[in-house]
Amino acid sequence: MDRSKVHIGAKAKRHLTFGAADVEAYARITGDNNPLHFDEEFAAKTKFGRLVVHGGLTAGILNALVAEDLPGPGTVFMSQKLEYKAPVFIGDTIAGEVEVLSVHETKPVTQLRATVTRQDGTVVLEGECWCYTFSAS
Repeated sequence: MDRSKVHIGAKAKRHLTFGAADVEAYARITGDNNPLHFDEEFAAKTKFGRLVVHGGLTAGILNALVAEDLPGPGTVFMSQKLEYKAPVFIGDTIAGEVEVLSVHETKPVTQLRATVTRQDGTVVLEGECWCYTFSAS
């Protein structure tokens, strides 16, 4: 872990837009074929009113953030406490952001605040994550 980059208050952000092919691929991998994701008539009758992206896809942007950006390569989640606040719809662009809340003094362990918002500014997911960063040496 590059401790110069990973300090309290450090932030990283990524954007991602979801299409129907993303939802289909996720369903193929996980087996989650909930009609909220595929049946327009069903989804129209719910409070969401239209097809919804899987929550796992929404949270997935956090995986890229911690593994690629902050803390960075070699990082895995130790725990996640996430709260889904609003749906993400097919065609939406989300922005995922993590902020360092604490860094362990002697171990490559980092506590992060995680927030995901839709393009309209709606917070769709928020929570806290603990990460461990493995080094190649």
